[in-house]
Amino acid sequence: MKGKPVSQSRTTMTEQVLPNDANTHGNILGGKVMHLMDMAGAIATFRHSRMPVVTVSVDSVRFLHPIKVGQLVLLEASVTRAFTTSMEVEVQVFSEDPLSGKRMKTSTAFLTFVALDKDGRPAKIPPLIAETEEEKSRYRAALRRRRRRLREAKKTGNEALKGV
Repeated sequence: MKGKPVSQSRTTMTEQVLPNDANTHGNILGGKVMHLMDMAGAIATFRHSRMPVVTVSVDSVRFLHPIKVGQLVLLEASVTRAFTTSMEVEVQVFSEDPLSGKRMKTSTAFLTFVALDKDGRPAKIPPLIAETEEEKSRYRAALRRRRRRLREAKKTGNEALKGV
């Protein structure tokens, strides 16, 4: 199976924060941000595998700064590593003031997805080709995170995480 470069999975999304997306403080709900991260991650992994994907795990979620009603939410996602049937994707979230254009990193997370065949079973996916030094660094770090997830799955007996 021929490998695919990171650039083929790169995904960007933009939304404006509306009042129904916010809490009583006027900040976007964390659950809404996580939903958007899941969507961006799913699109990136779908682009890499060209198969249906399901979320298996979300880890290392960080909420660094709030995003206010009226601001834009920008999401950038790309696959960091492809294993046999699973892929890790990093999603970065930024806020943007629509009037000034000022941007700020607000959240990051790593998500793992599994590609599915037509029968809903895990399917083999193409390897990932890391081209730049930054992509190579993320590629190596993804293996360390995967090993940690597998150790955790073994320790807790969590069957769902054994394939990540």
